Amino acid sequence: MQHGSLALVSRKEGPAVWQFRWSEKDLHGARVQRKRVIGTVERYLDEAGARSAIAVLLAEINSDKVRMGSRSITVAQLCDHFEQRELARDNTWRSYSTKKTYQAYLTRWVLPHWRHYELAEVRTIQVESWLRRLPLAKSSCAKIRNLMSVLFNHACRYQLFDRNPIYLVRQSAKRRRAPTVLMPPEIKALVDSLGIRERTLVLLAVSTGLRQSELFGLKWGDIDLVQYTGPKWRHDPKMLLVGAKHRVLGGSSATRKRASRKLVGLVTTSQLSVTDDC
Repeated sequence: MQHGSLALVSRKEGPAVWQFRWSEKDLHGARVQRKRVIGTVERYLDEAGARSAIAVLLAEINSDKVRMGSRSITVAQLCDHFEQRELARDNTWRSYSTKKTYQAYLTRWVLPHWRHYELAEVRTIQVESWLRRLPLAKSSCAKIRNLMSVLFNHACRYQLFDRNPIYLVRQSAKRRRAPTVLMPPEIKALVDSLGIRERTLVLLAVSTGLRQSELFGLKWGDIDLVQYTGPKWRHDPKMLLVGAKHRVLGGSSATRKRASRKLVGLVTTSQLSVTDDC
């Protein structure tokens, strides 16, 4: 049975990290050395905390010899295993923005409440009641519910648990109130009171529908100053936004949805302004 080695490794930038090392046999029977970053010293203050985070990983490594019982795995250990496997930098199954969103929801909402629960102790009705008490929009609660379901599916996939108690959790994503839609005179009053940078952001948001993170991640290289003569924009020279949706929240991975890879047409400055129309 392997216990591996845990070492504190310094980095050129940022805090030191805990690195776990172990060995395993490849397809040809040769012994291969493996290593994985567990987390920073800011997250795991001592070796005991880092050891607790790799409990599930150790059980998986030693699965041929020792099977960890499902009741001994906590939600915190499952989250650690999920982050190490699914949210790692070299895992391209999920986009950068999805990984950041998952990590934020786990840290802010899931772990503070469910950290010490063993998987077998998580009940459908408990999760449903907890979601209804959260001071969040229904859409955010639905995302947390879906993330918890992903967690338990992950446990089933790695044979760490045998069911998903989140499957029957009811959580609506319907808005509590209708969104406020600004009319042209209201947009004009808003942009007239803004500086050039904020005015540009508002006009881009109004004309393209880009998300907040996409606007903040926008660079000059994303804009193609060419004349686009496609059927939708025929007879008018336009600018094309070509890369904002590929780089949100500082990420550089490919987008998850095909629609996010489409070009976004931009009107010219005179057409973008609402001052002449109001």
